[in-house]
Amino acid sequence: MSGAHPAAVAALAAMEAVGAGDRDAWLAWYAPDAVLHDPVGGSPLDPSGTGLVGRAALERFWELTVAPNDVRFDVAAVHPAGDEAAVVASVTIRSPHGAQASYDGVFVYRVGDDGRIVAVRAYWDLQRVLSGLGF
Repeated sequence: MSGAHPAAVAALAAMEAVGAGDRDAWLAWYAPDAVLHDPVGGSPLDPSGTGLVGRAALERFWELTVAPNDVRFDVAAVHPAGDEAAVVASVTIRSPHGAQASYDGVFVYRVGDDGRIVAVRAYWDLQRVLSGLGF
């Protein structure tokens, strides 16, 4: 990906790591003080909607949402600009108990000077996903 936009590279690599179930590769793409809004507006893991901040919060997010599930991204488009890239993707989540949820989202990744992710703002319908997974 030589010459590719840094935010696009980081975003796609982070999504690929999720699909592969590779926690360490995913975490390596994030700056130590990164902020994750997934989804924007809050969730059971982020009730205040202020975002999950820092490595410990990212590790907890992985353990509770990614690790127990099979999560796949089908990327439709990547729109890089400035220090950000907006990724349009469909996501499929399958739980170990057979529940499944699929949704479309827009995921905006911002990177720092070193190319690591400093912020993610994910736009998708939380209630639809929770309902699909039986919550």
